[in-house]
Amino acid sequence: MMAHPLAGPIAVLLAWSMIMWAWLYAVRIPALRRAGIDLRNRVGGTGQDLDQVLAPEIQWKAHNYNHLMEQPTLFYAASLMLIAIGAECYPAIVAAWAYVGLRIAHSLVQSLSNRIMLRFPLFMLASIALAVLIGVVVCAVFFGKEFSS
Repeated sequence: MMAHPLAGPIAVLLAWSMIMWAWLYAVRIPALRRAGIDLRNRVGGTGQDLDQVLAPEIQWKAHNYNHLMEQPTLFYAASLMLIAIGAECYPAIVAAWAYVGLRIAHSLVQSLSNRIMLRFPLFMLASIALAVLIGVVVCAVFFGKEFSS
């Protein structure tokens, strides 16, 4: 049995999110130790509290991981909805892969250099790809499966 065409982009973005999770802790925990923060006795707080303690380059990975928990929820919902109603189509598949590729590129830029002039266009292009994907969902729901054939 072949996986659904939209399962690939979903799986890749899920895997990428876990890579970012691992990366953020791989750099954050040693940075906390270097900063003299006692992790065993630390109580409460949020990741944002660490913005005042750790170097920005360390926190960029955490910020990006948080971003991967925000807008991509729309990507997952739209993709899973298209799978559920059997309305995949070429524009949706292209938009889904474009979204995933652009979000990975965005993650790399934010995590390594955090240059806004590079990051913002990637975010906007990804948002456009997501808008196309959501547009396919809306058309499929309101105009039927014939739209996506």
